Amino acid sequence: QVQLVESGGGLVQAGGSLRLSCSASGSIFAINAMGWYRQAPGKQRELVARITSSGSTNYADSLKGRFIISRDNSKNTVYLQMNSLQPEDTAVYYCNADLIHSRYGSIVSTSDLWGQGTQVTVSS
Repeated sequence: QVQLVESGGGLVQAGGSLRLSCSASGSIFAINAMGWYRQAPGKQRELVARITSSGSTNYADSLKGRFIISRDNSKNTVYLQMNSLQPEDTAVYYCNADLIHSRYGSIVSTSDLWGQGTQVTVSS
């Protein structure tokens, strides 16, 4: 069974850095893309960054240059390096995966696989 597990969240002071990790496990045949989304209290979930298996990246315009997404295909893991953190970055960060895996003996493609989320809190 496929699952995503995030780690690396926590409390950090404004101006500090944090590195999030997300690992996919299970019977995975291929990962098309993985990404990070976040949801602040009272706001919609929004895209932070996304990376394909070939290394193409996509960032929210407001975060480009401050956040960096990377991946280790051999470990089915995606990372998010967050620099110059500000209180406005406080949110639950969710890992998302677009991948192909085995389910009940069949090959299944899904783009709606989510982790449990990890809390990032930035203090002033």
